Amino acid sequence: MTGQTVHTATTETPSSPPSPPSTGSGAPPKGARGPGATLAATSAATAVALMNYTAPMLTLPGVTASFGTPVSAQAWLLNGTPLGLAALLLVAGSLADDYGRRRIFLAGTLSLGVTIALGAVAPTTLLFTLARVAQGAASAAILASSLGLLVAAFPAGAARIRATGVWGAFVSGGIAVGPLLAGGLATVDWRLAYAVLAVAALVAFAVATRTLTESRAPRAGARPDWTGAVTLALAFTALIGALTLGRDGWLRTPVAALLAAAVLLTAAFAYVERRAATPMIDLGLFRRPLFLASSAGALFTGLSVIGLFSCLPTLLHQVRGTTPMSAAWLFVLWSGLAFVVALQARRLAGRVAARHQLAIGFALHAVGVLAMLGAVHPTGGTLWRLVPGLVVGGIGSGLLNAALPRLAVESVPADRAAMGSGANNTARYIGSSAGVALTIAVAPAGVNTALWVSAGLAVPAAASVLLLRPRSTQAS
Repeated sequence: MTGQTVHTATTETPSSPPSPPSTGSGAPPKGARGPGATLAATSAATAVALMNYTAPMLTLPGVTASFGTPVSAQAWLLNGTPLGLAALLLVAGSLADDYGRRRIFLAGTLSLGVTIALGAVAPTTLLFTLARVAQGAASAAILASSLGLLVAAFPAGAARIRATGVWGAFVSGGIAVGPLLAGGLATVDWRLAYAVLAVAALVAFAVATRTLTESRAPRAGARPDWTGAVTLALAFTALIGALTLGRDGWLRTPVAALLAAAVLLTAAFAYVERRAATPMIDLGLFRRPLFLASSAGALFTGLSVIGLFSCLPTLLHQVRGTTPMSAAWLFVLWSGLAFVVALQARRLAGRVAARHQLAIGFALHAVGVLAMLGAVHPTGGTLWRLVPGLVVGGIGSGLLNAALPRLAVESVPADRAAMGSGANNTARYIGSSAGVALTIAVAPAGVNTALWVSAGLAVPAAASVLLLRPRSTQAS
């Protein structure tokens, strides 16, 4: 049995040996250190990006009160960063591989610090929302280039699996710490929370400038695919706009128009990429079952997991009257456990294939969510009723966060690692935007309905990653 499992795991790598990525030209930066320092720098910046992503869970009341934001505009305060992320992740991944992963990473980290600071001093809802969109774009550069830097720093095998597992754990860590930091500082002033995050991003930038070594894998005649970038950004803008406006009614004309525009622009993007000499996403990757499994796993993680848990603190406050900080601590129980599990999940790598780990993670998420049925209700008993479900769900999320980056780099050639990371994270944040909209849409029918929907989405998620297996093993 063990031998068969190991065989399955080792066949889930690209079928043709990839050429090693170029380390670029020129001397490494003064003070540049080894792979461990690269892992520390990329993980720290990723954690800051995710802390900023989740901060509005606790700062939103202060922000809306400060600006007098109407209800119709509040959704954009939440979806600004996901919009920037989804629109630019693929672009950032392609640019990182072709023009330098360190260069894109540093640009993203510096931009994140600056744009968070601009948000902290924004005087209006519009300017704060625009700052959040820019923060998403900066975070896209960090997330897409991080895995490319790790692939260049760590050789294939156990060391790389451990590194991607640690990086995935810091995704969970950032999600866990963000609401706590924001909630604690927002009791003084919501602007203080963002000021601290801005400083953290700038410190991460300063450390990375002395730590990271450049790596790239330029394609012959590579040049920025601006037409594809603009087309894709417009497609995602239309989609997320439709998802945001749809919360107030899905049958309205503006929603239908935006959804139609998203479909047409996506088709236009595919046409542009087929004709581009150096496309930002190689459409041939979609013929790889592992790439499809990686994308499906990321999409359903957003739809089923992030969509629900992004709304859970608000639902607890609205339905049970739970204080924001109490809700944040319950959220940390889930996300903090996910952090610990993702750190330890590397021990499964030699025995459990990444897509099997994803399937287990989705199954545990479904079990955990169903265990919470009836607890998010005014008469649902004490908050301790939520704990078993949050524990099981946290274990599942940890397995997902460890397996997704691992599969993202295993499913593409090594010289396209940042492109694979960009595609994986694009699917995750498109899924999370749709998941939040879906959760908000079904919650008025009862929180139990939202829990059933989340658990139900985990079933096709597990099935899809199991069925999308490498062709080389289909006969066995």
